Amino acid sequence: MVEVLKEKTIEKVGELTMIPSPTGNTFMIIKKIKEQLESYGYQPVLNRKGSLMLTVKGKDEERQRFITAHVDTLGAMVRAIKPDGRLKIDLIGGFRFNAVEGEYCTIHTAGGKTFSGTILMHQTSVHVYKDAGTAERNQENMEVKIDEKVSSADETSSLGIAVGDFISFDPRTEIMDNGFIKSRHLDDKVSVAILLSFLEKYSEEGWELPYTTHFFISNNEEIGYGGNSNISEKVEEYLAVDMGAMGDDQQTDEYSVSICVKDASGPYHYLFRQRLTELCQKNHIPYQLDIYPYYGSDASAAMKAGADVRHALVGAGIDASHAYERTHEESIKATEELVQAYLMSAMH
Repeated sequence: MVEVLKEKTIEKVGELTMIPSPTGNTFMIIKKIKEQLESYGYQPVLNRKGSLMLTVKGKDEERQRFITAHVDTLGAMVRAIKPDGRLKIDLIGGFRFNAVEGEYCTIHTAGGKTFSGTILMHQTSVHVYKDAGTAERNQENMEVKIDEKVSSADETSSLGIAVGDFISFDPRTEIMDNGFIKSRHLDDKVSVAILLSFLEKYSEEGWELPYTTHFFISNNEEIGYGGNSNISEKVEEYLAVDMGAMGDDQQTDEYSVSICVKDASGPYHYLFRQRLTELCQKNHIPYQLDIYPYYGSDASAAMKAGADVRHALVGAGIDASHAYERTHEESIKATEELVQAYLMSAMH
């Protein structure tokens, strides 16, 4: 088993969650990751969609692997400026308005300015609105209250805010002494941090991978696609490192790595996930097998796009997915151990 880099990984998680990256506006974080990889001695490249690809040559260049994690997150966009100067919003990604009610946010204008705000129900004040607790949390009732002295659409527009401006949510990242990590966007910045830590150590130690491997940082996963192009015909295995979903009837927890056997797209490749299970057993890595009923990954998107590969999905267990999320360092460690064991293992 290669050395685990849990502390560095958790530090990277904290750094990555603080960089706004809603789907469609990931340029800043992709630039940051590209610079990090270049500082490790790599030469990553951007594709036309703005995703980041790094190919690391292995002993065998004919049989290849593809591993991905996504850096894009849930977010929103300005749908309209309301007559009172507040903003109607349109959601980016699969979540509900109640998951961001009361959250601080940042409006990113096309001109490069940023403004802070709060996402609230229009009928929030219980001293004024009888239905403050019962009104539906939907696009008509939810709004962004901008932290500027505005009371009309014209005043808000004069700030440079317009329809189509991106809105990012305050991550409120907290790394606790007892091992818990609380933050928005742990999906999927935990996995990105794991891949970055592996690549950093790989460069430092001069390891050699058994197979040429493509590391892909996806930027469109939250809207249903990402790493489903740029796949070499030599790639035989596609591993998505994402999040394990927790809840009723789920085995996934915050202290082990979750191996997905099926999601909303259907079953993952049986022999591939069996091999991942065997790696966990051989290396004493705590794991859970699970079904994610309302979930899709970049690996499943690649299958729908016609990729002729064996596909699998693993990830740290994330509580309260697509809301204010939480995991534990033990789950990060287990996921990191499995990813590293897999990358250094032989294909069947």
